[in-house]
This record gives sequence, C-alpha cells and structure tokens, in this order.
Amino acid sequence: MLEEISLENIGVITHARIPLAPGLTAITGETGAGKTMLLTGLDLLMGGKADPGRVRTGTERAAAEGTFVLAPGAPARERVADAGGELDDDGTLVVLRTVAAAGRSRAHLGGRTVPQTVLAEIAGELVTVHGQADQLRLRSPRRQREALDAYLGRDHLALLERYRDAWAERTAVGEEAARLVAERDDRAREAELLRLGLTEIERVEPRAGEDTELDMLVERLSNVEEIRAGAADAHATLVGDDSGDDRPHVISLVDHARRALEHAGEHDPALADLAERIAEAGYALAEVGTELSSHLAGLEADPAALERAHERRAQLTGLTRSYGQDAAAVLEWASHAGLRLLELEGGDERLVALRERRDALDALLADMSADLGEARRRGANVFADDVTAELDGLAMAGASLLVDVADTELGPYGANEVTISLVPHAGAPASPLGRGASGGELSRVMLAVEVVLAASRSGETPSFVFDEIDAGIGGRAALEVGARLARLARDAQVIVVTHLAQVAAYADQHVVVTKSTAADGDVVTQSDVRTVVGDERLAELARMLSGQDSDTARAHAAELLRSTVVG
Repeated sequence: MLEEISLENIGVITHARIPLAPGLTAITGETGAGKTMLLTGLDLLMGGKADPGRVRTGTERAAAEGTFVLAPGAPARERVADAGGELDDDGTLVVLRTVAAAGRSRAHLGGRTVPQTVLAEIAGELVTVHGQADQLRLRSPRRQREALDAYLGRDHLALLERYRDAWAERTAVGEEAARLVAERDDRAREAELLRLGLTEIERVEPRAGEDTELDMLVERLSNVEEIRAGAADAHATLVGDDSGDDRPHVISLVDHARRALEHAGEHDPALADLAERIAEAGYALAEVGTELSSHLAGLEADPAALERAHERRAQLTGLTRSYGQDAAAVLEWASHAGLRLLELEGGDERLVALRERRDALDALLADMSADLGEARRRGANVFADDVTAELDGLAMAGASLLVDVADTELGPYGANEVTISLVPHAGAPASPLGRGASGGELSRVMLAVEVVLAASRSGETPSFVFDEIDAGIGGRAALEVGARLARLARDAQVIVVTHLAQVAAYADQHVVVTKSTAADGDVVTQSDVRTVVGDERLAELARMLSGQDSDTARAHAAELLRSTVVG
C-alpha cells in the first residue's frame, strides 16, 4: 500500500505530507486548494512526464516522495531488485522524483537513481490511477479491448505479449525483405563492378611493394651508362685499371701507409696499433672494389628489360588509379571487395530465409490470433454480466453492458475489435460508450469496470486512486458510488479525490486540503493538508453539502455519516 506521499513546490503546494491508511481515504477541499497537485505528484512517482511548468514560481525544483509498503512475495519486489533498488527491513520502498525549474528531472527507486521509464514499468504493480481523462479514454475501442484483455487474466495477457513479440518480429522481417527486394538492382550493379575489379586485379597479379621495385628498376635501366661511368671511375680510383695509367690507386696507397707504420711500430707500439687499423681499412676497401667489379659486370644496357618494366609499371598504374594509391592498397581493396561480393551474392539466400521466416510467423500469428479471439469472445459475455451486476449497485438498475467482439484483419493486437455498448435502462437501445453515454454514466461504468478488473486480478494491484470519478453524479447515485468504493477498499487500498460529501462520508480516513493566504497570494502549506476526525470532519462534510458550516448542515452531515456504515 501507499503509506505516505510528500510534495514540495508543486503548483500551489509549498510543502505537504500526507499519511495514508488502509481502506478508503477521501481527499477533499475547495476548488483551487491543490487537490489536483496531489495527483500530479503521484503521477511523477509513477514515471509520468515531468512538466517544469508545475514547479512553484520562485523555486528551483519540485519534489514528490512516496513511501510504499510491499507485502512479501509482491511482484514489485523483484522489479525493484532488478533495477538495483533496495527495500527497508520492514518492506518499505521509497520512491523519489525531482523536477528542476530548468526542465531536468531525476528519479530514485529504493535509494538508486533510475531512468524515468523504470518508474513507469513498476507503477502498475503499485498503484492504479483513474481520473476523468480515463473516462474519456474508455470511449476508444483500443481502451475497451484493453479492459477486456485485462479481465481475461495473466495467461491471456501472456499470450497477447507473445503475439505482440511475434508481430514485431514479423514487421521487422517484412521490412528487411522489402528492403532487399528494393535494393536488388543496386546490389546487382555493385556486385558486377566488384567482379570486374577483381578480374582485372587477378589478371595483373600485383605484389605488395612491386611498384616501388619497378620504379627503382626503371631508374637504373634508364641511366645505365651514367651509372656505369661513375662505378668504373670509383673502381679505378680504389684498385686501378688496365688503361696504363700509372697513378697510384687508393688501395696501394693505404698498403704503403700500413707498411710504413708497421716499420715504425717496431720502435713505437702505438704506431703498430694504428697499422692494424689501416690494414682493416684496406680489407674493407678491397671488398668494396670487388663488389664494384661484380656490379660493373652486370651493368649492361637492356632495352628489352626496360620496356618490360615500363609495361608492367603501366599495368600497376592502371590498378592504382582505380583501387588504391599503391600495390598494397590495391590488394587490400581486393580483399574487402571479395568479402563484400560474398555478402551481395548471398542476398538472395537471405531473402529466401526471410520469406520462409515470414511465412512461419504468419502461421504462428494466425494460430495465436485465433486463440486470442476465442478467449475474447468466450469472456465478453461474462465480463459484461459482471460489470452489469456492478452497475445495478451504482444506482443504474436496469442498465446493462454489452461487449461485442468483431473479427478484423490481423493487426498488432490480434484480429479483433472490441466495442462496449451501454443500455442505460430496460427497453433502451444499446449505444456505444464512445457516443451515447453521459459523463455521469461513464463515471459509474468506469468504476464498475475497475471493480470487476480488481476482482479478476485478485489483489495483484494493492492500491487504487480515483480522481473525481464522481463528476456529473449526485444524490443516490453518489451514495452508491461511495458504498462501492468502500466495499472495494475491503480488499485494497482506495484513495479518492472527491467533491461529494456522499462519497467522502464512506471514508475510513478523511484528508482535507485547504487554502491559506500569504503576501504572495494563495498557497498551500503543510499545516493546510491534514487528516480530519470528529467535529472537524463534520465541518468539512457540512461545507461540502451546503457550502458553509452551519448547525443545519452539520446535522445533515451527521445523518449522512450514520447512513454510510457499510454492512
């Protein structure tokens, strides 16, 4: 149950703390006192949209905090644990929601910061809220179908959820198949271009780094005479040549220097060491000379080899213009292109698989839709009879509810359209709720539906909140509404915001919201939200009956209290 709700800076309320009890709690007060703000705060706790416009003017943020007591084994306990929240040792759950005037909101569940959507998901396990807007929504076929589905119980709702999952998959599969068909021509063109590119690369057979090697080869073959002259001059300088030039060459000079140091080293060991180092330099120069000789032997002009190198480089250039800046990049493109081609060529296989899955899902949806429709048709009359019985106890004797389940095309909720019609009195024609029911009739039909749904859920929802569902009714009908709420409160916590004394008189707890005046206008403070008993409750009921607190009005209020004892 909802044990307490605290509000801060919401609308006209600066601060309010409202302790709540089991049974029926009535919340009353003058128009503009802030009763609606209590529902605004509760809506925030239930994951509703945060409206910065509700933050009290001149303050930085609004806050709503609710304390719930969860019974052992309650489904909400598992939801809280999944979200990372914790309960107190006595099973108490604290929910907090803050809204900044700048627009940002925060949600806390059991001491853990959570997304707003988590509060919305857990709300159905804690509180069911109904207001005048719900009466309007009950006019829509969708809401009427949802009411029937809820009445049919957990197993039916689980089947509906499986159907919804299958429908979502069927939609996704159909969209992907349609996309593949629409893209088939584009895929074919892309695949053809990839094949052409891969064929060209396969014909040329490039190697990574080959383009660099070819550049070096062309450079050498194009300048072979210049290279040969330079290498020959260096060779002659190092080791001499056969031209008859008797100039000393480098190696002979180095050898001469070595011998001179060796001779002097007989008298100076330091010079002997230098002689060894010169000898090593001589060996290195001799090796260079040998390598130059070999290189010169291979330096021959080869116009044919140069032509072949130019042709090969032209082939590689053709590839690099289209597929990459060098041979390595071309090979990388070919690798990716091969994988993409496999993907594109597998598109038809994917399309076949999607169509097979689509057909399987169509068959599954047809079977589940048939089961849903059968359950709805079977339960429609029972649901209608149960609600009709409740209407009889809400001063609508002779009225009856009709629930029609018609077949339609397959859709996201099956293949049925549910229409709820009201026969307002014996002999009257049935009129769909969306057209013929008055506001007062809708209020009582909605209450009757909620009572029936509450009974079908067998205590799954521990708390119900009704916001002025008695609008448009009065007299005996109002008394019957109060009595039915009181009976519902035997098995669940019921909180009703009402303007009718006939309803408030049935309450086990009566909370009054009153105005107080300050320099900045009308405000509601903590002291203005209070539980009333005894004479204070008589005074409030008298005000609700006649608009003023008088002896006559109090006498009527006392009589009303005596007549509203639920047997």
